[in-house]
Amino acid sequence: MRRKLAVPLGIVATILSTSLFAGPREDLLAQYATAARTETPTFSGFSAARGKTLHTHKFAGGKPDTPACTACHGKDPRGAGRTLTGKNIEAVAASVTPKRYTDPAKVEKWFKRNCKEVLGRECTVQEKGDWLSYMLSQ
Repeated sequence: MRRKLAVPLGIVATILSTSLFAGPREDLLAQYATAARTETPTFSGFSAARGKTLHTHKFAGGKPDTPACTACHGKDPRGAGRTLTGKNIEAVAASVTPKRYTDPAKVEKWFKRNCKEVLGRECTVQEKGDWLSYMLSQ
């Protein structure tokens, strides 16, 4: 009897410990995934590769002096960036700036501002999740 219970209890313990130790970044990605499934029933997950493309692609819809995220954040997410006014920006890669993306309100604030400046519109949930996945992989 003990052996039969050991496996299911072990699985339950693993699932609970994983969900209990999920951090704010993982929670935010999970929220984005839920919203993405609602927006797009065929949603199949976020992609760091798409996030990298979003980060480096030049868009025509935003401000002319910020056609891409790289205009301020640079091509290497692990490096520091600089605003157009000369203010330093900490690296956007989570590995370099560990406190980044731990406050969902700040993440949303910067997505709203930066997406409008670069893309000329708000980012979709898919774009947010892809970009964040890329930054968390760096």
